[in-house]
Amino acid sequence: MKPTSAQNDPQPPSATNRKQRRKLDPIQQMNRRKFLQGLAATGVTAATGGAVFHIARGVPPSERVNVACVGVAAQGGSIARGIGGQNIANVVALCDVHMDRDATKETLEQFPNARRFTDFRKMLEEMGDDIDAVTIGTPDHSHFPIAMLAMSMGKGVYVEKPLSNSFQETELMMAAEKKYKVAAQLGNQGHSGNNYHQWKSWTEGGIIKDITKVIGFMNSGRRWHGWGNVTGYESGASVPDGLDWDLWHATAEMRPFSPRLHPGNWRGWYRYGNGAFGDWGPHILDTAHRFLNLGLPYEIEAVELDQPNPYIFPMASTIKFSFAARGDQPPVEVWWYDGTRNKPETPPGFDGELRNAGKFVIGKDLIFHGGTHGDTVRIIPEEKMQDMRSQLPPIERDSNSNHHRNFLLGVKGEEQCRSSLDVAGPLSMVFNLGVICQELGGKLQFDTETHRFTNSDEANQLLAGPPPRQGWEQYYRL
Repeated sequence: MKPTSAQNDPQPPSATNRKQRRKLDPIQQMNRRKFLQGLAATGVTAATGGAVFHIARGVPPSERVNVACVGVAAQGGSIARGIGGQNIANVVALCDVHMDRDATKETLEQFPNARRFTDFRKMLEEMGDDIDAVTIGTPDHSHFPIAMLAMSMGKGVYVEKPLSNSFQETELMMAAEKKYKVAAQLGNQGHSGNNYHQWKSWTEGGIIKDITKVIGFMNSGRRWHGWGNVTGYESGASVPDGLDWDLWHATAEMRPFSPRLHPGNWRGWYRYGNGAFGDWGPHILDTAHRFLNLGLPYEIEAVELDQPNPYIFPMASTIKFSFAARGDQPPVEVWWYDGTRNKPETPPGFDGELRNAGKFVIGKDLIFHGGTHGDTVRIIPEEKMQDMRSQLPPIERDSNSNHHRNFLLGVKGEEQCRSSLDVAGPLSMVFNLGVICQELGGKLQFDTETHRFTNSDEANQLLAGPPPRQGWEQYYRL
């Protein structure tokens, strides 16, 4: 069944703070606040309730967000340092299944007094009363249990894109955000940049309208390119010292260690990552999906798959999504191209150099070209852009907060997270569906109301993915 209703922006979360969640009596709260304020004035760190605080200067401790960071290497480390560098944040805990390696060094040095953990469950159990928010920068397959446990405990969550590794997990995370009334943010940083504010101004101002086709592309090399015909999971390599390989798997089936899984290479495997879709789709298609109110597609087609494989993603993919009309907005086709040689045909009026990542947005009257992350779009050809300059609305900003600060202010109840899960969830679902089509090939019909495929039992099984391994089932019941 084709979708008929548009996606609405969420209401700002109710203000929740440490005083409400800890349920301490007023005297305890006053004593703790005075203690921290006194130490902040001297610029030293404070240890209280078993937690060690990284004191930020210039903002009273009672007004800061206590943050725990899960995944502190690579992109997870970048998130931790970015959010922890805000003057309204205190990083109180760092957690990583492979803490003692070079990739974590920069984060550990920035927050030397934060408590360190290998297991996020132990961290939340021991420090739950001293944590307001959790950042999650781990492999795609492990986002879900960390986020679900944190949200069930009333913690705000910042989840690196993509949201999860399956359609069902995305649904459950969206429901948890609403059930536990927490602030949640997908880590598609451009959704707080100029790209977001321009799309908001230009759609409201009637410049971006009557869109019928969106072309997204990502043509840089990927980690799995060149692996050849993969016939299964590799075995025989030794587990690196200090790596908790069992915990790395989280809900997923236990596999032998392989450097083609850790570090980083997990993204190329269906059961652990979302491929180029999950890596770049949230940075390229996010604003088109949101401000065109696309919702979910009723049809997904694998137009081209180069070297399909049951274990890893194709070397190149062309996937077509069909979205129904929404109110007075026409139906939209969204085309996705990945692979180093699989570049889209450029629309009329484009005479520039095609970068490795970006988009074209094609309407009945105007055509737009843009890049990725926070890049703004331009009308093509350039002469048309110049002719219309006086008609273009200014890019209005509702706030100067970047994506990290916007999340922290969301936790404090002072701003609405721009990429909250009722916004980012349907976007992530589009990529979850696209990955299923990459794996199975062909053309899939999807009922946007029942959230079931109408022409493939195998595809319906992939909506949930493999069952969680023993001992991890409880996260699906939170």
